[in-house]
Amino acid sequence: MDLEKHNTNLYIKYILFHIVLGGLIFVLPIVSKLYAILIIVVGVRYVVLNKNEDNEALYVASYIVGAEVFLRMTQGNFFEQYAKYGVMGVLFIGMFYKSFSKNSFPYIIYGLLLFPGVVMSFFSLNFDTDIRKAITFNIVGPVTLLVSSVYCYQRKISFRQIKNIIDLLAYPLIPTIIYMYFYAPSIKDVVTNTQSNFQTSGGFGPNQVSTILGLGIFLFFTKIILNSKNKKILIINVILFLFVTFRGLVTFSRGGIITGFLMILILIAFLQMHTKSTSKGKIYMLLLVGSLSLSGVWLYSSIQTGGLIEKRYANQDARGREKESKLTGRETLIESELDMFLDNPIFGIGVGKNKEYREAESGIEAASHNEISRMLAEHGSLGLIALIILLITPVLLYINNKQNIFVFCFIVFWLLTINHAAMRIAAPAFIYALSLLKISITDE
Repeated sequence: MDLEKHNTNLYIKYILFHIVLGGLIFVLPIVSKLYAILIIVVGVRYVVLNKNEDNEALYVASYIVGAEVFLRMTQGNFFEQYAKYGVMGVLFIGMFYKSFSKNSFPYIIYGLLLFPGVVMSFFSLNFDTDIRKAITFNIVGPVTLLVSSVYCYQRKISFRQIKNIIDLLAYPLIPTIIYMYFYAPSIKDVVTNTQSNFQTSGGFGPNQVSTILGLGIFLFFTKIILNSKNKKILIINVILFLFVTFRGLVTFSRGGIITGFLMILILIAFLQMHTKSTSKGKIYMLLLVGSLSLSGVWLYSSIQTGGLIEKRYANQDARGREKESKLTGRETLIESELDMFLDNPIFGIGVGKNKEYREAESGIEAASHNEISRMLAEHGSLGLIALIILLITPVLLYINNKQNIFVFCFIVFWLLTINHAAMRIAAPAFIYALSLLKISITDE
């Protein structure tokens, strides 16, 4: 059997395994707990046995990130931050075998800038507040970004390896959409307005589901363009791309889907700059077919939702009236956090305090949805400096390594996601760190 045929058959087996997994967990929910355990146990064993020679730690971390929303959706998580701790744990093991760059000091500084806000919280949080829970809820995301960034900083990987990472991020999205289909097979029966829909999101938060499926839209598009070596794999990837797009749209949560398509536009622009002229015709053809296919998905979504999907993206209610808020009320939270920053500009109000502060000042009881305004509110000027480090560092690295064609796709995903979904899931932290990799592309 030739290598290409072997790889095609292996890919199909992986796809079928994940399709069956999604259906099995819907029928037997307890399997989700077993799946969560196996990801960590098998993943750690894989890294240890190979001593992280081929950056196996990145592969395992990628799979954990891709599976997180599915595990939460199916109650497979043993605790809320299971995936974030899993990602950090496996990357620590990877660094034990293959160390990390001594030049990653910008992220050490970033971590040190977060520390005063943690100390502040011990003095500022209310006496009856669960301090550990309040702090970890808000800080474990930035710490995941810290660990992931230190691991990835200028770490050399091949184009083959980044394609493997994309594959492993994408695989767990297959059982996610299969489970969502079984949970709500008829979209018409569960969509009655233009609000984010928990039913079409597998019973889990539409914002997080939209985020990971928006990433999936980008991942499967990338696989179509860069990792479909024959017609069989191309057809499979196109079908998965369209299925993920449809299920993402009907969550009625816009942020993740818009982010996914913006990432695609950025990737196309970079491919135009880096692809040989002889290969551009293939890209144009795929774009044409993709555009027509997406038009069909949008039309089908419109039919299934009775035209409500157009009204959702036009920021209208079910009757077609313009909604007062364009950000579903998040601007109120952002405004209150900016006020906290102005009132406490040096060290902020302390990690986890913004929810208490907002409730005391305005009576609104809600956690932050925006990581940028939360950083400013809880960490003050130190948080502002930390954000500047995060924005500038990958851009500076790109200037010296322009072969990482994904760098701005990854930065945009992180930046837009933390603006509407904070760092509730591990994806924005980990995807950001991938922008720091030193990718080597030869003639591929």
